[in-house]
Amino acid sequence: MGKHIAFVGAGAVGGFVGGNLARAGHDVTLIDAWPEHVEVMKKSGIRISTPEQSLQVPVRALHIGEVQTLKRRPIDVAFIATKSYDTEWATLLIKQYLAPNGFVVSLQNCINEERIAQHVGWGRTVGCIAHTISVRMEGPGHVARTRKAGGAAKHVFSVGEIHGRVTQRAEELAQIMSAVDGSTVTTNLWGERWAKLTLNSMHNGLAGITGLNHHGVAESVIPRIISIRLGGETIKVGSALGFEIGPIRKKDPMVWLAAAAGDKAAMTEIEKVIMDEGSKMTDAGRPSTAQDIQKGRKTEIESINGYVVEKGQSVGIVTPMHEVIVDFVRQIEQGTLTPGEDNIPKLAARLGM
Repeated sequence: MGKHIAFVGAGAVGGFVGGNLARAGHDVTLIDAWPEHVEVMKKSGIRISTPEQSLQVPVRALHIGEVQTLKRRPIDVAFIATKSYDTEWATLLIKQYLAPNGFVVSLQNCINEERIAQHVGWGRTVGCIAHTISVRMEGPGHVARTRKAGGAAKHVFSVGEIHGRVTQRAEELAQIMSAVDGSTVTTNLWGERWAKLTLNSMHNGLAGITGLNHHGVAESVIPRIISIRLGGETIKVGSALGFEIGPIRKKDPMVWLAAAAGDKAAMTEIEKVIMDEGSKMTDAGRPSTAQDIQKGRKTEIESINGYVVEKGQSVGIVTPMHEVIVDFVRQIEQGTLTPGEDNIPKLAARLGM
């Protein structure tokens, strides 16, 4: 028998990846806290839409209150695909149903491996970074990808061990993920996590505040400059912490730093990267924080831009750009600020632009 794979959190990422693995013939169980979503999946499977096609995939789905049935079918690979603020309870929920050699994988936006390891141990914790996957929840039982698949030649998923060595389980997991899109094993999990965090910190909160989609952030001058400067602050913090930050949109982090500092040649190079990336997205493509704000949900701002602020303080690096982004998103969450393009001049004024 193949490995029993569970996804705790079957939203945009968990539903898309888990649904595609089920479609490829893997033994998958999707677990989610949204009752209507689970009921739709139970009755008719999960609908997976991409720019190329739309498919209906039969899946096994469980409500949170049904997870105890897994006692009869232990989990070999448990993906945590919840929002970062739900990481710990999700880990504790699935921990008791792991097989003897089972392990937990963070398939999340932010850096949550330490939170998971606190409950299952470092030896049972693995990371999986989803680069440029760009997915969204369209409704109960329906997930969509807002960019075309990368394919085997593209680096979409990075599977990595905490210690950086290549192991058999990491190679097996990367092979499993290749059923969804291009996948590889990384020996630099932490550096790639910071590269992904850099991108998330550049666009997520900013799109949520301004109401812009990926196209809008890329094509609007002030938001584009703000995003580049946010990236520069994140890279400074990650580097000060000792991480070897991986390429960001295939560009060396030093080029991004130079652009953030105002180097004209670097700025031209990075602006082209941002514009090219924005052109690959459909009009529905929005970062996850912007999606959460549209739906009136709690965001991951504390685990993205707030995380950069916290880690910056620990190494004596100020991150004023990120502090402003966190403040604006908090105001929106509290209902004292309305998201929209009217916030662009307000951001510029607060940032001294």
